[in-house]
Amino acid sequence: MSALDDRLDLMELFGLYADIADLKSFTDLPGRVFTDPLTLDFSSVTGIAPAAVPLGDYVGILRAGFEPWAATHHVISGHVIELDGDRATIHAHVRAEHWLPAELAADGPNRWLVVGFYHNEAVRTANGWRLSRVKLTATHQENAHLAGIAVGSASEFATTGQ
Repeated sequence: MSALDDRLDLMELFGLYADIADLKSFTDLPGRVFTDPLTLDFSSVTGIAPAAVPLGDYVGILRAGFEPWAATHHVISGHVIELDGDRATIHAHVRAEHWLPAELAADGPNRWLVVGFYHNEAVRTANGWRLSRVKLTATHQENAHLAGIAVGSASEFATTGQ
């Protein structure tokens, strides 16, 4: 494979990563996107310390965190990729929008916006590139209080497994 092929595969990996949440595709896509285990750092939006997590647990956290939203849309662009053999780092811009269903929003705002950067790491596996570390650094949020819906659901899953 050439460096160009690797870069294209890594950019596509980010598209699949966004599809997990935006298409609520929690069954088939995670195994095509992540290593097992993987390291997560969403501390800039959740306040939860970075941690290594088994893939099965993360799938449950994703499901619990994204199912409450009526829709989400993640735009990931401006990929800067550094290749080092079978390892890569990928820096990218992200704009993530999350909309609450009307019954949860009531008369309040219904959209949580997160703008920032991903600084992720990937490894080449026998089945292609997989993200081994995901780090989100939020630089701006609107209606950040709405994040509690996702964080609360994901935290409950992490604690109870349900």
